[in-house]
Amino acid sequence: MISKIHPPSSTWVDVPPGSDFPLHNLPYGIFSYDGKKPRVGVAIGNHVIDMSYLFKRGFLEILFMNENVFKSRTLNRFIALGRPAWNATRKRLFELLDEKNPELRDKNEDIALILIPVQKVQMHLPLHIGNYTDFYSSREHAYNVGKMFRPDGEPLLPNWKHIPVAYHGRASSIMASGVHFHRPKGQLMPEGALTPVLKSTQQLDFEVEMAFVIGRENAHGTAISTAEAENHIFGMVVFNDWSARDIQKWEYVPLGPFLSKNFISTISPWIVTLDALEPFRCESPLKETQVLPYLHDEGEKSFDIEIQTFIKPKDSKPTLVSTTNHKYLYWSIAQQLAHHTINGCNMKIGDMCASGTISGPTPDAFGSMLELTWRGERPLILADGSKRKFIHDGDTVIMHAFAQIGSKRVGFGLCKSTVLPSI
Repeated sequence: MISKIHPPSSTWVDVPPGSDFPLHNLPYGIFSYDGKKPRVGVAIGNHVIDMSYLFKRGFLEILFMNENVFKSRTLNRFIALGRPAWNATRKRLFELLDEKNPELRDKNEDIALILIPVQKVQMHLPLHIGNYTDFYSSREHAYNVGKMFRPDGEPLLPNWKHIPVAYHGRASSIMASGVHFHRPKGQLMPEGALTPVLKSTQQLDFEVEMAFVIGRENAHGTAISTAEAENHIFGMVVFNDWSARDIQKWEYVPLGPFLSKNFISTISPWIVTLDALEPFRCESPLKETQVLPYLHDEGEKSFDIEIQTFIKPKDSKPTLVSTTNHKYLYWSIAQQLAHHTINGCNMKIGDMCASGTISGPTPDAFGSMLELTWRGERPLILADGSKRKFIHDGDTVIMHAFAQIGSKRVGFGLCKSTVLPSI
């Protein structure tokens, strides 16, 4: 079950107002600094807790004895220990960071080794991702795309309200925030042409998504129920599933996207645990049809997470182009996982399941350039006066997600990547 461990009222670590990483959050990532090998870190304020050194200096021995699972290039070893270890670590960090506890607070030599200023670190891909699934769980997005490409028909296909539609994607090209990429090439069918050409995409797009990380495996041949699904989920990240729309248009029939999707997907650097997201639960949208029993999902199974997307041209200021929210997803993460495994599919530690583009009910909440510009018919005007139908070379797309109720806030850090010219 999700832990009910509550943080202390204050911490001795300086946390600036409005920080993504207050004491309640404590997200996990992989970082390096000063030429040291990548290892597990936990974010708080403007610092990263070096969990490997925290273990070496004796502050975590009570939990892990002689095994330093934090001296690792991925989080998979720690995640594999299961929820009891996650809960115990969270509780121990609360103890050590409590303003009233001198155990670590008064040891300057230890603090110098354990608490690393964020400006000194480099973030890395936090997981070994063996498998990646991309869902299509936003009703508004599916409706918009259907309306664009099937203007005379029903926007939503008959199966959409009955199953969380998905496909398997390419895990090897999921990259950490800050990894840039060259504009991809593929086959296009020019308007009015009879044969395709090989060229760089002219319709490069972002997709605003969230993804969850598998933290507990199921045996092959067994299913995970909606009631049990969250016990199999470690946490969530922001997920930009870059897309080449013109390549996709030509290649997707009859099997779906291929080269239009597998060149890169970008994730935020920090995995925010479900424990940290617990206060931000909310209801999912009401189902419009009766779903099969295995997809019944009661209670607050969505999260009120705002996701802002900015486009920053080279040598110019960023422009906010979209503000959407995880709560708009029609299918919850529990329903997505239950459907994924109903046939006995075995999930592995570190597997990633993305939501699909998240769009809201108003145009400013659309989660892709395809929708924001309506296939390029309504270009966006950026702060520097330039126009965008799709993403240009030199543009940096930045996504920033956070949940907030009053003064309580958790964030994911920035998910960003810059488009370089095609090679």
